[in-house]
Amino acid sequence: MKRRKTKKIKVGNVFIGGGSPIVVQSMLKTDPENLQLTLNQLKELKNAGCELVRIALPYEDTCKVIPFLKKEIDIPIIGDIHFNHKIAIEAMKRGIDAIRINPGTINDARKVKEVAQIARDTKTPVRIGINIGSIEKRVLKKNGKPDANSMVESALYYTKLFEDVGWTELKVSLKASDIVQTVDAYRKFSKKSDYPLHIGITEAGPIFSGSIKSSIGLGILLYEGIGDTIRVSLTGNPLYEVIAAYHILRDLGLRKRGVNIISCPTCGRCKVNITEIVTELEKEISNIEQYLDVAVMGCEVNGPGEAKEADIGIAFGANKAVLFYKGKVVKKGIPKEMAKDLLKEEIHNIVS
Repeated sequence: MKRRKTKKIKVGNVFIGGGSPIVVQSMLKTDPENLQLTLNQLKELKNAGCELVRIALPYEDTCKVIPFLKKEIDIPIIGDIHFNHKIAIEAMKRGIDAIRINPGTINDARKVKEVAQIARDTKTPVRIGINIGSIEKRVLKKNGKPDANSMVESALYYTKLFEDVGWTELKVSLKASDIVQTVDAYRKFSKKSDYPLHIGITEAGPIFSGSIKSSIGLGILLYEGIGDTIRVSLTGNPLYEVIAAYHILRDLGLRKRGVNIISCPTCGRCKVNITEIVTELEKEISNIEQYLDVAVMGCEVNGPGEAKEADIGIAFGANKAVLFYKGKVVKKGIPKEMAKDLLKEEIHNIVS
């Protein structure tokens, strides 16, 4: 698929837009005042493959944690600012890698302009984050309702405001919890501007349903070439956001990271507990970064024939299993209780 051409910017050591790989982002869910918990979660997110991390900065005083976190970890940190523009200014003075502002909650173009001037002077990249639930009053009064058109109008207004003060290291997001409104907004904005886009379905929900909702919305946009950074916004551990993001990108062929498990849905032919085997295997190989297609098939119907494209896999019979590489059986008569561990061992042999 052909990606939309966008302006390239840099946040910390990470390039965004301009043909760079789509960047995976998440958000810290710890109290920023609790430095140890926050640092632990930062490290966990980095180890999971997260490339940008956003941190809530509810008060000016919260910004004091920025230098400490930057000293302890090299993943770029983005300050999330609402309501009080002075928090954004303080964060930039403290050396934050980038900021995200919501013009709708600041709701004052003069104050946003002040942020733009400091961003220019400190050379701090900015995400202009438009949310459908907090469109500024000026736009709502004109349009009568919050919708995709209102989000696009607001985003274009504020990118122009930043341009007028001479700062264009910007990326933009236009988020709603509604998939149709979100997709519509990104499509319309991408036709009017070449700023890189951070895409996501805001407030998508719990881990299971939220991942499905995000996959639909983000999948549509990514397939159309729209999106330079991605976050799957879930209620739960942020590690699941990173895992879900990589699954979406991997399944669209946009990023190749980690093990892709191909497993049959099972039926009455299956004589082993494939659900248990796959669940355990997925956990045990979750730390592997190298891309591999691994198949786990419950009977002779699905494997190894229908899984011949997998790099490696196992297929079970009534009492025994077979191990295969690219559809070719390399070992037969494996006791079924040993098959998963043998597969895991072979996977590690491949990636080592």
